[in-house]
Amino acid sequence: MEANKIFYEIEILSDKKILVKDNQHKYQVLLSDRLMEFAANTISFLYTLPIYREFDVFRNQLSRSATSIGANYEESQASSYPEFKQRIQICLREAREANYWIRLLLKLINENIKLNRTFKGKSTDNLHKLQKESSEIVLIFGAISSKINKKLKQTSSSK
Repeated sequence: MEANKIFYEIEILSDKKILVKDNQHKYQVLLSDRLMEFAANTISFLYTLPIYREFDVFRNQLSRSATSIGANYEESQASSYPEFKQRIQICLREAREANYWIRLLLKLINENIKLNRTFKGKSTDNLHKLQKESSEIVLIFGAISSKINKKLKQTSSSK
């Protein structure tokens, strides 16, 4: 294990709330708060996109997928266990989609000098932060999904 690499521990609390902790014990937050922050930061970033028709797809798709993660997670909190599992799967799909749109924007900015000049410093830094956060959210929901599947297998094998 690399010394400076951060790993996340997922704890599903009794009320289905999910606590996310890192292996260095520097970070502990309720997932709902983290998802709200990600959605807000994504929407704030979208305000910085140039007003060209070509960017409409990013504004629409990225705003939908980034906000859908938290909305589906919130809905999962008032669900039966099978519905909870289904909502977590939707969160994972939406997180992967948001990550895709962010990576595509980064690719376009990196490969287009004119576009790169349009996105000066802070906007590009914010986009890199969103890419890192969306990647971590994908990993978190992957871990949650895996944990749910293990729990369901244990439950079905004990019957």
